[in-house]
Amino acid sequence: MLIRIDADSTRPLFEQVASSVRGDILAGRVGPGDRLPTARDVAEALDINLHTVLRAYQQLRDEGLVDLRRGRGAVISASAAPLAELAGDVADLVRRAASLGISSTTLAALITEAVVVTEVDS
Repeated sequence: MLIRIDADSTRPLFEQVASSVRGDILAGRVGPGDRLPTARDVAEALDINLHTVLRAYQQLRDEGLVDLRRGRGAVISASAAPLAELAGDVADLVRRAASLGISSTTLAALITEAVVVTEVDS
């Protein structure tokens, strides 16, 4: 697994690390039961602070994509499996939005709003 960041990006580093892991899950490069590199190894390889990586791993844990266990490290959780199944649907939605001239920011806002509405209705 190769975790990537862009030092010139305005996005916080922890978000970039988490996004890179999410991307690998979506692409099927990692799946349930696969271990992530240790936070220390990632921090050293990317020359970033250990706590930055830990924050990214905690975010992924909060999203239900990663299990964090003392002594075992970060492992892709079973609940991440459906993410790969949605990859095609997400790509289709992004392409459709682009063909309609909808920006990625607007699309993300629409999805967020749809989630809020769905949670309220549940």
